[in-house]
Amino acid sequence: MKTYLPSLPLQPFIQVYKIIESHDERVNRVLPDTTPAIAFRFKGQVRYLSGEQPPVDLPASVISGLRSTVRLINYQPHSAAIIVQFKAAGAAAFFKTPLHELFEHSISLDHFFIRQQITDMEEQLSAATSDTQRAALLDTFLLSQLRFPKQDLLILDALRQIQHVKGDLSMKALAAANYLSQDAFEKRFRRVIGTTPKQMASIIRMRSVLLQIPADRSLTHLALDAGYFDQAHFNRSFRLFTGLTPTAFFQAPLFW
Repeated sequence: MKTYLPSLPLQPFIQVYKIIESHDERVNRVLPDTTPAIAFRFKGQVRYLSGEQPPVDLPASVISGLRSTVRLINYQPHSAAIIVQFKAAGAAAFFKTPLHELFEHSISLDHFFIRQQITDMEEQLSAATSDTQRAALLDTFLLSQLRFPKQDLLILDALRQIQHVKGDLSMKALAAANYLSQDAFEKRFRRVIGTTPKQMASIIRMRSVLLQIPADRSLTHLALDAGYFDQAHFNRSFRLFTGLTPTAFFQAPLFW
């Protein structure tokens, strides 16, 4: 996987561009993250795998909202895609649609942008002769789609507070600290972040656990430190999040 930084005007909104290329068939385990992402497939075919259901071909250009559970993405042989990984609240600068409406969904970009613009972008990415050129094409496209550059600083600060304590805090107290009712705070938060404060705290809490590969500490201690009441509750939440048991996951802790 290669990574490229966006141009300076886009850096308040976008973390990075990731280019994933697969010569052989592969399955990526994509865990719930704290920001939405856009994917442009410029070669081959990419599919979504869901249990016993038949694979679902993903559109060539798609936005994926936040999720609470793992996704398995199947790259067919000789496939490649470029991923736009937003920063917190960054996607709200490009989309009029409240971001929580994308929760648990992956939707073709032509629902949000002019179809011809998307078609042109897909063709240009496919025709590009280098990944550096593809990153530059994305810069140009995204700058042309930047609609709402003013960010909600109150919500960004609230998110930083959730991250600082790894998701372990009262949402009611957080709303009160920002001089908002819990209802008003939640509506404002989910519109620009993509999910409720409580769900975001759950994602942050579990991702913090995933970064702590057990060494001297047991899984039980990890669960208790992360605020889970018992091992069974932790195991259920962990399996929903990763698709694996804690033991199986930590034996091969590679994830996207």
